[in-house]
Amino acid sequence: MALTADVKTELMAIRDPRPAVRNAEVTALLRFSGGLRSISGRIAIEAELESEGMARRVARDIMELYGVRPEMALVQASGQRQGSTFVVRVIDGGETLARQTGLLDARRRPVRCLPNKLTTGARPELGAIWRGAFLANGSLTDPGRSAVLEVVCPGGESAMALVGAAHRIDVASKAREVRGVHRVVIRDGEAIRAMLQAMGAVQTVEEWEQLRQRRE
Repeated sequence: MALTADVKTELMAIRDPRPAVRNAEVTALLRFSGGLRSISGRIAIEAELESEGMARRVARDIMELYGVRPEMALVQASGQRQGSTFVVRVIDGGETLARQTGLLDARRRPVRCLPNKLTTGARPELGAIWRGAFLANGSLTDPGRSAVLEVVCPGGESAMALVGAAHRIDVASKAREVRGVHRVVIRDGEAIRAMLQAMGAVQTVEEWEQLRQRRE
């Protein structure tokens, strides 16, 4: 998983100044790392992330973009949970944030995919959707016959939204469901390279290409 860690480290360092692009990334990250919760009858947003650095970045983005101060908590490893994770949670102002990010529609119904205005947006926003989704739940394997870039999705609707976003930047991907787990998978070497570039992982693209050429 060294490549996955490299990609995430590089993506976490990206600070796009455009609010629409940052909104697309944060919305996707929230959707693919948790999403809406009901806490004491109130709508809350919760994101479960694998590193403290990523949690702090998400908390900062939420504060800067939407003026909401999230809580952060460490969740220790347990029987079913292999490693410790960090939770970013918004309870006060959670419903307002859910509306702003499009995770809740005007009738207070949860949006299970991704907001349509994001998945039909410009190329930088589509790349940001994939960046957020990959940071939340993505992985990349070494180049070779079984090379794969994939994102685990919370459901079929969000998987199809991610496939649609990839299609709009001319990257072929497929939605798969195996034992109730939804994934979006990119297997073609050129397509993986194109998606890494679209997400902004320029350094990792070079490393991945060098590995690929050596193996070929």
